[in-house]
Order: sequence, then structure tokens, then C-alpha cells
Amino acid sequence: MTISRRGFVKAAGAAAALSTMMFGTHNVRAASGSKVVVIGGGFGGVIAAKYIKRLDPSIDVTLIEPNETYATCPGSNWVIGGLRPMSSITFDYKNLAGHGVTVVHDYVTGIDAAGKTVTLKSGGSMGYDRLVVSPGIAFQDNIEGYNAEKAPHAWKAGPQTELLRSQLEAMPNGGVFVIAPPNDPFRCPPGPAERISMVAHYLKTHKPNSKIIALDPKGKFSKQGLFVQGWKDNYGFGTDNSMIDYRHTTKVNAFNADAMTLETDVEDIKADVACIIPDQKAGDIAHVAGLTNEKGWCPVHPTSFESTIHAGVHVIGDAAIASPLPKSGYAANSEAKVCAAAVVAMLKGVDVPEPAWVNTCYSLVAPNYGISVAAVYEMNHADGKIASVKGAGGLTPADGNRMLEAVFAESWYNNITGEMFG
Repeated sequence: MTISRRGFVKAAGAAAALSTMMFGTHNVRAASGSKVVVIGGGFGGVIAAKYIKRLDPSIDVTLIEPNETYATCPGSNWVIGGLRPMSSITFDYKNLAGHGVTVVHDYVTGIDAAGKTVTLKSGGSMGYDRLVVSPGIAFQDNIEGYNAEKAPHAWKAGPQTELLRSQLEAMPNGGVFVIAPPNDPFRCPPGPAERISMVAHYLKTHKPNSKIIALDPKGKFSKQGLFVQGWKDNYGFGTDNSMIDYRHTTKVNAFNADAMTLETDVEDIKADVACIIPDQKAGDIAHVAGLTNEKGWCPVHPTSFESTIHAGVHVIGDAAIASPLPKSGYAANSEAKVCAAAVVAMLKGVDVPEPAWVNTCYSLVAPNYGISVAAVYEMNHADGKIASVKGAGGLTPADGNRMLEAVFAESWYNNITGEMFG
């Protein structure tokens, strides 16, 4: 299904208007001295903290984040492809003080949901009335011999991003870059295909005799048709001169770091540079706190993102089970706003407002070649689940302007990071 960009903007505007109604529904202040603690300073946590404080300035909001700077996963593939410096996707938390949010740089080592306290690595504890946990992802141990230094996943932006970039720079012209995407579900479903695209751009520009081999355990991937067309347009995909060799239903079982070989059910693949992205689960603190199910993710009530396991604790972002919302930065942003409205309502003792969500995801296939997917979501009260709004959203049309989409991608990134850290 595709709609015009004007149609999507109209649908997204309707969702935004609904969010505005949610936020303005009740003017009652929260109970005096109410305290909210937010764990995790990424796309979900920062927005939750800012919007809780915006909705009710009387609430004491503290964001706990161990790192003093944050590198965004959106945009990190552009760094790997040589389109941006690392500094352009790295931000600090200094501006949050101006929004009334207290930032504590520390690790949370435990959560006592019954006692409503979190313990800190530096010692001591912090109490709360409501807790928001936005822990991101951790990696499963599903590939024997996996070595993140020899085959960086770069699925948490930062040093791994720079490591993978440096390995590509050191790779000889005519070398082989091998990427192994994970099984579903995982952070940023279009991410591996965008990484392939950005690596292809770098190699085409600097090391044109090189090849890319993708070993994907899945039969298909997000925005596949758009990426394939982009690879045909830019990298000769489907021809004898294709830079990209994409192999579906090919599972990597083990990695030999000394030989730089990825062992599959069919054959061993030799790499000059390897990027192995392990299967994923909720971030570590979610497991320590007992917020996860048997599959490693956090079940929540979709109207509030309150944990179905521990009352008073809300989980947002990649760690939460919120299908059909993808595990993306924009979805985390949208979830954070719904959660913020719910937290404020619960502290006031009033009904949680009706939620709505929006997601849009831009990817670059080449510097001036962008593609996107967008959707609007609402509650289906018949089954108590989140549902896509029919006709609201879609993919870049086949005849869409790819150069304009690349411009939109840059604008999207600047807007979402500006809302977080501005």
C-alpha cells in the first residue's frame, strides 16, 4: 500500500493532534512531590523524561544514564559509509537541565518494584512513584566463537561504529565484506540493508573491485523491494558485475576469528571484514529486574506501556513488546510520548488518555538516493492490541523522487535529534 507524502503528513498530523488532545486533557496537577525516574538516555528515555516534565512541571523527573554522550544508531550507517563524521551523530545531555530534567550519570544495578527504588553502581538508591525503563537491546549468545572486535556488530553506535569503519578503510581493494543480519525481532529492521548500501557506496567509491556477501537467516527483509531496486540502480545488483551477493535463509552458526570465516549450514565463507549482528533481546537491566518474558522481551499494556509483570514500571523503546510498531528510533519516540501522557495521568489519578502512534523510517541507498516507510497506529479495543491505521502510511512509490527522499532523510534526522537534545 502506498500513499502520497501529503497523505501521510495529513494522517500523521491527525495522530499528532490526538496526542495533543491527550496531553491537554487534564489540568489537574500530580500529587505534590511526585517523583519519576527514567532509566536510559536514548530515543525513548530522553523524550519520556522531557514530556513528563512538560506535561506537569511539578513532577520531579530524573534521567539515569551511564554515558555522558550518546551516539545515535540512526545515522551510524552513514558514518560507516563515509557520509558523516562520528561527531555529527554524537550528543550530550547538557540541555536537559533547561527542560527541568535532572540527569544522573550512573549505572542502575537493580530495581525493587515492590519498594519502588532503584540501586546505583556508585552506591545508594533512588526512590520513585513511577519508573520508566528504556534499556535498549542486549545480544544473545547464538553464534559460536563470536568476537565483537574481529566482527563488530556496530548495532550500538559508538566505538563499534568507528571500529567497523576503520576495518573497511584497511580492507584491500578486491576484498570481501561479509555481513550477517540477525533473526527477527531486532532493532531497526531496515538497518542491515542500509548498512549494505552504505558499505557498497564506500567500496564503489574507494575500492571498486571489492564484494559484499550478505548471509541472512530470514527469507525476506524490511523494504526489500525498494532496496533491491536501489541496488540495481546503483550497484549492478542482479548482474554479473553486482557488488552485492545477498543470500537468503543462510544461517551463520559459528565464527572463526583467527581464520576470519563464517561457518554456515552450506559452506564456510572467508571475509576480509566481517560484520556479524547477533540475535537480540531487551537490555540487561530489564532481565535483572525481571521485566522480560521467556523470549527475552518486555510485555507491556499498550495504552500505558506499564509492565504486565511489575506494576508501576513502564518499559518503552526496543525492549518493549509493541508489535506491529517496529523496534525503531521513531517508534521509541512515539511510545515515549504515549507513556509520558499515561504516567502523568496515573499520578493525577485520572483515566489514561487514548493513545496513537506514528512511525517513519528513512534509509539511504546512496548519498542522493533515499527510501522510506511510514505508518500510523491506534488501539484496537476489540483485542486490546495496537493496530495499523488502514490507508495511513506506506512505502516510497516506485516512481518516487529518490533524491528528495534523501533530503527528507537528513531533515528527519535533524528534527528527531533536535527534539531529543535541543
